[in-house]
Parts: sequence; structure tokens; C-alpha cells
Amino acid sequence: MKILVTGGGTGGHIYPALSFADYVKSIDKDAEFLYIGATRGLENKIVPPTGIAFQTLEIQGFKRKLSLDNVKTIQLFLKSYRAAKKIIKDFQPDVVIGTGGYVSGAVVFAASRLKVPTIIHEQNSVPGITNKFLTKHVDRIAIAFQDAAQYFPDKKTVLVGNPRGQEVRDCQKSAILSAYDLKPGRPTVLIFGGSQGAMKINQALIEAIPLFAKKDYQVLYASGERYYKEIEEKIGMSKDAFPNISIRPYIDQMAEVMANSDLLIGRAGATSIAEFTALGIPAILIPSPYVTNDHQTKNAQSLVHAGAVKMIADSELNSNNLVAAVDSIMENEPLRKEMAHASKEQGISDASERLFRLVQEVIK
Repeated sequence: MKILVTGGGTGGHIYPALSFADYVKSIDKDAEFLYIGATRGLENKIVPPTGIAFQTLEIQGFKRKLSLDNVKTIQLFLKSYRAAKKIIKDFQPDVVIGTGGYVSGAVVFAASRLKVPTIIHEQNSVPGITNKFLTKHVDRIAIAFQDAAQYFPDKKTVLVGNPRGQEVRDCQKSAILSAYDLKPGRPTVLIFGGSQGAMKINQALIEAIPLFAKKDYQVLYASGERYYKEIEEKIGMSKDAFPNISIRPYIDQMAEVMANSDLLIGRAGATSIAEFTALGIPAILIPSPYVTNDHQTKNAQSLVHAGAVKMIADSELNSNNLVAAVDSIMENEPLRKEMAHASKEQGISDASERLFRLVQEVIK
């Protein structure tokens, strides 16, 4: 089987594609993959080390305001569309899967014109511009949130979940926290604002450290490189002063650390939601206000309604309501167990299997 995957710009578009590729290769050693990304996308750093064949197209997004750049955007789309058709003809895939980002628009559209079976995967509860454009051109639409179904035709749409969730679902309890100078088995709160960090979360955390230092639970905070130096300058990193708090610029083994945590605090991106719900972990979500269509808030709201998470608006976040929200969960074990159960209920732990069945369906 030959599968072409395309998507880029953010990790939320890239990691589901790679998780799915890993799953397929685990059950079919002969499966062949080609990944098409954008020349300036994050995928240029993430995909090549995986060993998956990788090609790029030059493309950019539309500006919201009238701009001459949009003329260039159209020109680049047409150029990428033609280049994508050539790549597809050379690779001859059995199916093309788009996971979002502008590059997937050109590639999936080209595949549909060439009558190659096509699937798009929407990770968020509100679809992006590219997947909205591709809706009428593709054979199937795979969604990660049931709330997203309202934006797509019923006959094409299938709830599959996010493949990243299946990749982390089997992570077990371990002594991994000792690598971060914390005690394995002690109730643990994991806080992170994404790979780059989040300014508002960082500000609240700095002010909350003296309060967290008095708690029976421990805190692991992945600050992001840009904010780590600021924390060093403001509070230092003394384990004697804060023995139950560990602050690192990043965490390499995030899935394993997550599996050994009792509460997660962070943004409401599709990838992290897929991970913690697959593991059945309660969360406090602080949706980023800087995303298209405020989709992170909508992602979080569906989990709030299910009883799996609490939500704090970015504009309202401060040290006091952060600590109060954490205490309300960490100091109430029955509530924490209820939220963990609700989180697990919302997770889809066989997303890659479901997506693979969809692939088999469209290529028959």
C-alpha cells in the first residue's frame, strides 16, 4: 500500500499524520509513505528525522485584509497544485490524506482532480479554512471531535479521533519523574504551554510558585526555552527553596511524564487533548486566544460539558485562580477520579485503527 500524507504549519497537523504512519508501518511492513509539506513549515524539522520520504511545496496563506500578498498566494497555490499533480503521478499513491494547513489544500485538491481516493482529517472542533475548502472535493472526512460533524456532510463524515491518542495510550506508570528531581508516586501536576511556552501561563506560574511550594502535591512545569531564563532571573532554581517544584525549558518524554501525572494544565490544542484523554487524565485548560476561529475554546468547552476539564480564559488567568483551580481538584480525590473517568470516556484510543479502516474503505 502506498499512502501520501500532507499537512503542515503546526504540530497539530503534523503529529497525527506521523502517528498514523507509525501505526500502519507496524501492521504492514511493506507500506510506503510520502509526506508533502510546505517549504517554510515546522514539518521541515519534524518529518525528515523519521525517515519518511519528504518533499515540499512553496505555498502561503491568505491575508485577512485586502493585500497584494493574496495575489502571490493564488499564484503559489496554482504553482503548488501543478507540482503536486506531478508528484502524485510519480508516486502513484493508493490514497492521499490531508491533515490541514495550506499545503494540504493544494495536494489533496490535485489528488481529487486525478481521481485518487482522498481523505481529510480535522483535529479540532471547528474546521480550518483548508478543510472547509476541500470538503466537497474529498471522498471522506475524518473528525476528532463529534462537535465538528455539524460543519461537514453527514454521508462523508466519520468520527475517528486523533491518531496521536492511540500512540500514547499504552504509556505506563514508571519512575520517570525522578529524572525531573521529583518523587515518583507523589500526586503530580504537569503544567505546559506548548513547545514555545505561553506568556500568560508563565506569568501566573511565577507568582504562584510560593503558593505551590506549600502544597502536598508536586508541580512539574515545562516553561519553553524563551521563558526559562526569565524564571531563572526572577526566582532562581533552588531545590532547597522549592523541593516539590521542578521547572524545565522542555520535556523530552512528554507522553510518559503525562502518564505519571494526576492533573494537566495547558492550552487546548488538539494534540494535547488527544493525549491526555487517551490516558484518562483530568485537566485545567487555558485556551489560546491567538488561534483561528477561537477553536481552542470550543475544543475545551466540549470537555467541560463532559466533566473532564475545568477552563480558565487566558484573559482571566492569574496566580490566585490558577492555584484555587488546582486545589479544587488535587485536594478532592473523588472529584479527580470522576474527572479522570470522564476524560477517558472522551478519549478515542483506537484512532489510527479507525482511520486505517477508512483508508481501506476508500481504496476498494
